Amino acid sequence: MSKSDKFYFENFAMSTSLAKNAASYLVECLENYNPDNINKMLDEMHIIEHNADIKKHEMAAALAKAFVTPVDREDLDMLSHKLDDVTDMVEEILQKFYIFNIKTVTPSAIDFAKKIVKSCEYLCEIMGALENFKKSKDIHQLIVAVNDVEEECDKLYLSSMRELTQNTTDVLETISWREIYDCFEACSDACENASECVASVIMKNT
Repeated sequence: MSKSDKFYFENFAMSTSLAKNAASYLVECLENYNPDNINKMLDEMHIIEHNADIKKHEMAAALAKAFVTPVDREDLDMLSHKLDDVTDMVEEILQKFYIFNIKTVTPSAIDFAKKIVKSCEYLCEIMGALENFKKSKDIHQLIVAVNDVEEECDKLYLSSMRELTQNTTDVLETISWREIYDCFEACSDACENASECVASVIMKNT
């Protein structure tokens, strides 16, 4: 494989690593949550998100100049955006804590964040194997694993929302946490969408 071809897969690997870093930092923030430090948390998270944006822009620039790409340039561009979506969604979760002035964190929120980390870890493994996708025996199982985590998040979403409606009488608090859980669910979906994009790329190129 040429050096120019390797760029794409290295870019994906770095993008996914940044998504995992963002998710891991979210867990750290929620496990040690102090609302007085929310601005610092947002600044740190935004650095990660900005670096992910740089990788997306580097991919776009490379695709604009490339004469030949290892797979369809549209697929490479789509996957780049799907991976960036994950990091964007992780940042948006933390932003919700700021917007709604959240003072304490629920156990469900920490569970959600840890599941997002797990999905990102699987995505990192997928991207590590993508360069040799025609020979890899692991990618399919890893894509299924991301789907499994997304299903776990669906169940956690349902139980969290039910608990919220049963145990919370404050309307603003209910609205706030509903928005946060919705955001967690969307982030889980973003992870699954990225893995399914990989599945589509593989199917079209084998």
